[in-house]
Order: sequence, then C-alpha cells, then structure tokens
Amino acid sequence: MKLLTHNLLSLHVQAMGACGFALCLQATEVRINPVESKPNFVAGMIPKVEWAMLLEASDTLHLFKVPKKPIQGHEHKENFLRNMHHVLLEVGVLEDTLQCPESGFLFPISHGIPKMLLSEEVT
Repeated sequence: MKLLTHNLLSLHVQAMGACGFALCLQATEVRINPVESKPNFVAGMIPKVEWAMLLEASDTLHLFKVPKKPIQGHEHKENFLRNMHHVLLEVGVLEDTLQCPESGFLFPISHGIPKMLLSEEVT
C-alpha cells in the first residue's frame, strides 16, 4: 500500500459514531519500489494530502524527506516534488495493520493490500 493510498483512506462507520477518522499505520515490512516520476501528478496531489497524517506515517516508517508542511510554490520546486514522489508513490507498506484511533478497529495489510471489511453488526 502506497503512502498516498494510506493518506486518502479514512474510516466511515456511522453506526459506531466514527466518521472520517484517519487510520494509524503500523508496518513490519516496507518496500521501496521505484516508479517513473510524474511531477505534474505529484504537484496536483499535494493540495489533497492530509499533511499531519503524512507526517505521522513518515515518522512511523522513519522517513526523513518529509517537510513539516507543503512548500509554497511547490509545483515549481523540483527537489520537493522528487522527494514527495518518493514518499507518496515509491514507499510501500507490504505487511501489518491500519488502526482506527476512535474505535480501535484493526485492518490487516497483506501483500500491500489493506483489507477494509467490517462485520455486518458493526456497519
């Protein structure tokens, strides 16, 4: 699971009162998978990134290239876009879990795929 995917996920379970909570990432296996750089795509995604969530995930994974906030005029900052491309699109979590901070629900990540199914009594 790419960090961009993680950043866009949230738990929406109305019956539990949980709606839109960011999921805490835990990772026992991480892989870097180089992919073709697409600076325009990354520049377009930066405004959609939940920065606090990205910082938490990067801290969990011990990534050092994530600035504390988006850079002003980021779409023209080649080094920033290259670093964000790496963090968002090349770092992948292969194994462990996502956890809802509100409900405590755990969702396994297996082979890079988060399993987000809840039992019917919860939904």
